[in-house]
Amino acid sequence: MQICMRTTIDIDDTLLAEAKKRAIEQNTSLRKVVETALRESLSRQNRPPKPFHLKWRTVRGHLVPGVDIADRDSVYERMEGRS
Repeated sequence: MQICMRTTIDIDDTLLAEAKKRAIEQNTSLRKVVETALRESLSRQNRPPKPFHLKWRTVRGHLVPGVDIADRDSVYERMEGRS
């Protein structure tokens, strides 16, 4: 046995018109369209987010003449184009 509750909500006129149009197109009730959309929206929010995977990119490099990698300030100056 399924218990249904009546409630009143305010819906944007344009959105309601689209929902009514969808109900007519699918030959179903407005109630069914709204319930389906709400269920889909709520189930999407409960799914864990897709994990992020970083793709590493390896490139060949070389030492720049005149830069002492042990001297942090000289490395930053070179990176910023000050030397």
